[in-house]
Amino acid sequence: MVVGDVTTGTDVLIIGAGPAGYVAAIRAGQLDLDVTLVEKDAYGGTCLNYGCIPSKALITATDVAHEAAAAEEMGIHADPAIDLAGMMDWKDGVVDQLTSGVEKLCKANQVTLLEGTARFADENTVRVSHSGEGQGSETLEFENAIVATGSRPISIPDFSFDDEPVLNSRQALALDSVPDSMVVVGGGYIGMELASVFAKLGTDVTVVEMLDSILPGYDDDLTRPVKQRAEALGIDFHFGYTASEWYEPGNGIRVVAEPVDGAAANGGSTEAIEAERLELDVETVLVVVGRSPVSETLDLEEAGIETDDRGFIETDSRARTNVDHIFAVGDVAGEPMLAHKGSAEGKVAAEVIAGEPAALDHQAIPAVVFTDPEIATVGMTESEAEEAGFDAVTGQFPFRASGRALTTGDSDGFVKIVADDSDGYVLGASIVGPEASELIAELGLAIELGATLEDVAATVHAHPTLSESVMEAAENALGHAIHTLNR
Repeated sequence: MVVGDVTTGTDVLIIGAGPAGYVAAIRAGQLDLDVTLVEKDAYGGTCLNYGCIPSKALITATDVAHEAAAAEEMGIHADPAIDLAGMMDWKDGVVDQLTSGVEKLCKANQVTLLEGTARFADENTVRVSHSGEGQGSETLEFENAIVATGSRPISIPDFSFDDEPVLNSRQALALDSVPDSMVVVGGGYIGMELASVFAKLGTDVTVVEMLDSILPGYDDDLTRPVKQRAEALGIDFHFGYTASEWYEPGNGIRVVAEPVDGAAANGGSTEAIEAERLELDVETVLVVVGRSPVSETLDLEEAGIETDDRGFIETDSRARTNVDHIFAVGDVAGEPMLAHKGSAEGKVAAEVIAGEPAALDHQAIPAVVFTDPEIATVGMTESEAEEAGFDAVTGQFPFRASGRALTTGDSDGFVKIVADDSDGYVLGASIVGPEASELIAELGLAIELGATLEDVAATVHAHPTLSESVMEAAENALGHAIHTLNR
């Protein structure tokens, strides 16, 4: 302990106030534990302040403008004028409302909030350095700790986020003017979401991706409608390339992209993608190639906490690290790096500390991509089910056969359900199309409750709704869908 330090104690110390950390804090408070939550930046973490919420706000706002401008088929003729400053103010208002709500909820559940940066001194002690000149530090002793420090954007060589033309996702969500042109490095979910946002704002967008398709990890039938919609927005794609450097030839910048090994880009295929070096003249470049855990600042070794070779803290199904009384939740605990998965882990960690028989089952954790159209998945794909030994059966229903989808003017995509043919239990589902992020919840619940195709098909759904497509997909798997041809 440093001379002059104040030492205090707590039942549960939580480091990081993002969706994993603040949820853990509130749940622990509900369970009558003494809780201290340490946050170095902003309550709500990356998700509420710089990621999930602001990006979805801008996705919604740009969708409204784009749909109004493209509604001639409905007899609506409009040419919306976009006030970016007003849009950003609205987005910031949404963020402020949510983050202030987090603080209020924590205080209402008797959580002590502490601003600063925490580092482990040993397996029962952290030192918290307070930001600001002359603020000093203090020592906290804890019985249990939960690490919830999240993740940060990965940078690539020669593209420093400190250089003005080079943006990460956080910086892109805070621009005060719309760029005329942009290269997006990375065709994953963040890259594709933001590429669509800026395309709808009028930016000339080019996506550079080292693999052979967008949204790696998702089946081609899900990503195809997204790529087609993006191309209709004017987004250009270059697959099999990696950005190697940028420089300023005059006005704007020039981004250089080199072809990667064809076999690597194609996942082992030797088919060539593109072969020539690219030089792209643009105003700015957005680098979104993934995220890495924030774990190296914690002095984890002082507490004996182990990480893998990427810096993620390894945990069991009860969110415990290799040190029994120290837990890790959220992005820092590894894939999938999803806010709702982190929140679920936070609840589990709090309940385990309180002596509850809690554990996390990853089987029904949904994944959502807020592209245009949206993609959502939960549980197993057909191939995963077969690899797991199930006799998989599938049912599918296209949104072009949905009355409600047609009345919205958005009928691309489908609902697909996967079940075990022997007993009908729902094993997984995938959706691409309107409101996929909302529709996937019913199928997640079906998996969680052990529902069968008959259960889903026999549940009367309101008409006309998009959710009827879920019922029809189940009926299709059973061979008696009404509004589509059966398998």
